[in-house]
Amino acid sequence: MTSLGIERRQSIDIAAAAIMLGLTFSWGLNGVAAKLTNTGYDPVFAVLARSALASVLIFFWCRLRGIPLFERDGTLVAGIVAGVLFGAEFALMFIGLDFTSVARGTLLINTMPFWVLIGGHFLLGEHMSARKFAGLAFAFVGVALVFSDKLSLPTPDAIVGDVLNFLAGILWAATTLVIRRSRLQFVSAEKVLLYQLVVSAIVMVPLLALAGPPVRDGNWLATGAMLFQAFYVVGFTYVVWFWLMGRYPASGLTSFAFLSPVFGVLCGALLLDEPLSWRIFAALLMVVVGLIIVNRPARQKA
Repeated sequence: MTSLGIERRQSIDIAAAAIMLGLTFSWGLNGVAAKLTNTGYDPVFAVLARSALASVLIFFWCRLRGIPLFERDGTLVAGIVAGVLFGAEFALMFIGLDFTSVARGTLLINTMPFWVLIGGHFLLGEHMSARKFAGLAFAFVGVALVFSDKLSLPTPDAIVGDVLNFLAGILWAATTLVIRRSRLQFVSAEKVLLYQLVVSAIVMVPLLALAGPPVRDGNWLATGAMLFQAFYVVGFTYVVWFWLMGRYPASGLTSFAFLSPVFGVLCGALLLDEPLSWRIFAALLMVVVGLIIVNRPARQKA
């Protein structure tokens, strides 16, 4: 039992596994939703709208649950930095998906855990074991295969989108490292998420002047995809994730991380008819193996 009276489980049960399958599928589907959103809205505007709408939902969730948001806890500066990085990450991802496929973008942005591993080694004093280094090596062989694959390129300019999604993965890792090195690690996950959403929405406002027209088409599919991301992916699945983290071992939950790129690649192919080649499947295998190795709990010495 926790201090709040919440029963903590010692292992992942069937219910948690089923929920994690649903969450990782949703996160994999998010790339398709972002791609569809871009058909009707400029990427910068889409990031702003997504963050603003999700902020409202998370704020009311916090009010409903009595989660404190405005205490002076020394997190303001770190929260702003995390929010700027979060906004830049999604701006790069949305703009990148204007050029490249969901499958390629998903694989490249999901290099995040490996950048956290490298950053943790140098910035947090978290020693990188030989096993985790092997997982890192597997993943980056996969990244090399993505960049070398020409058959799955949707257009000759897709390399631009690939690079932007690769950088988005690095910014995602940077956001994680800022949280882990600051007082943000001591406040509720909902408050941390709200920092990121509110600040990213504010940061996008001046960038609208540099972007194209906010509305490209405004078709119902693009609007639905944007609302799906704001209210379901951010407003619902992230809250469910926080709920799971409060009740189940983090190591067991993160072991499902490999499913997100799998679902992302498959959703891009099945729903958007994106071309896939043997190199994309090989890259997916390498990234998945790397994630499994990195997230595998270390053996306890007797």
